[in-house]
Amino acid sequence: MAIRLKRMGITSFTVYEAAHDIGGTWRDNTYPGTACDIPSHLYSFSFEPNPSWSRAFGQQHEILAYLKGCARKYAVEPFIRCNTRVAAARFDDARRVWRLELRGADDEAQSVEADIVIAASGALSRPAMPRIPGIERFRGKLFHSARWDHDYPLEGKTVAVIGTGASAIQFVPKIQPLVARLHLFQRTAPWIMPKRDPIVTERMRRLFKRLPFTQRLMRAALYWQHESRALAFVAHPKLMTWPMKFSLGYLERRVPDPLLRAKLTPNYRLGCKRVLLSRDFYPAVSQPNVDVITEPIREIAENGVITGDGTHYAADAIICGTGFQVSDAGAPFEVIGAQGADLDALWREHGPEAYLGTSIAGFPNFFMLAGPNTGLGHNSMIYMIESQIAYIADCLRALRRRGARTMQLKHEVQHAFNARLQHDMRRSVWATGCHSWYLSTSGKNTALWPGFTFTFRRRTRRVCAADYHFAR
Repeated sequence: MAIRLKRMGITSFTVYEAAHDIGGTWRDNTYPGTACDIPSHLYSFSFEPNPSWSRAFGQQHEILAYLKGCARKYAVEPFIRCNTRVAAARFDDARRVWRLELRGADDEAQSVEADIVIAASGALSRPAMPRIPGIERFRGKLFHSARWDHDYPLEGKTVAVIGTGASAIQFVPKIQPLVARLHLFQRTAPWIMPKRDPIVTERMRRLFKRLPFTQRLMRAALYWQHESRALAFVAHPKLMTWPMKFSLGYLERRVPDPLLRAKLTPNYRLGCKRVLLSRDFYPAVSQPNVDVITEPIREIAENGVITGDGTHYAADAIICGTGFQVSDAGAPFEVIGAQGADLDALWREHGPEAYLGTSIAGFPNFFMLAGPNTGLGHNSMIYMIESQIAYIADCLRALRRRGARTMQLKHEVQHAFNARLQHDMRRSVWATGCHSWYLSTSGKNTALWPGFTFTFRRRTRRVCAADYHFAR
């Protein structure tokens, strides 16, 4: 977004970053094995291809270096204020400006004003610790995978891992050879596909560098390969039958023990929860020092985990691979819009809701990136984010063309959009009956886009002025 603003000739902007450095997900998640599950050539900016990716799927350190390189190349670093958290944003109805309350590293408060606010705090930025009785009593080491403690040695320890989601699927194979015993607590068996992650040869990198169109062709091929999967995800879930057979066959080949295989066999339609990619998870959990435990956790004791059947599993450390606060998380910070509208209260009552995941009725000149219902189960989020950036850029042009002070989404536009969105969601694979972080406690899917990504891009290409109230 900062790069786009500069390209538009806008230099009066500031990016407030709560952490000590940029990078978001790829700064915070440093657990062993951290990597992306979307191919590198697709999980990168369309305007800044990287011919030097070392593998088919980007690893954490490479993606972080790429992001920092983009910030340097496009000279947006001077516009970024790190260690500065936005605590609140409140709209001044009389002056039609936003007042931001900032908190520095020393928690000192500061107030600034802005004509426009763009929230880009990310959907997967707030780790979700499990709500298990007694967790505060545990005397061993306890941490979330997104806050990995690299100073704590795992060698020779008995470790309990809670969760078998996208993070655990990556770090469990890395820590399994180190620990004396690993108790893996699984609530729901995930669908796993083999991850084809070849090294990008030096010859291929030279080709991408000398003939950039070859990398663009690679990106296009990957995009359409992934986009074709939307047919099964959002329109015809029965098309998942063949991928399910393939995944079960992969499980059978990699896990010879029938009892363990039964524990690792999913009981829901593939795609209803995040589909995971791994070649080393099944071999790791098949090792003699690993227990896969499917009995629900009853409580956590001072020295371990107790399941519903009364079994006590001693542990020196507990690692929570329990994901992030998404569907029921509320607003990322206090946001008070026109006439005192409270975004957090609205979202907690009705679930997170926006128009194209970008604009929210009652909040003039307030935009979001990666907002509600922009997530994907089949393709790259970078594509969705770039679509939103184009839409916000056109909103800024619309304000300039009309000589307007503010633009505010009409309530009926947001209502009609979300009613249609939830109607379309009913035919998707995410509505086939499983429990996932995509859904709020009421069962509403507030995380994902129930359609093709190219339809989202078409809808965000131009702003429809009739959707908004403009105030001079």
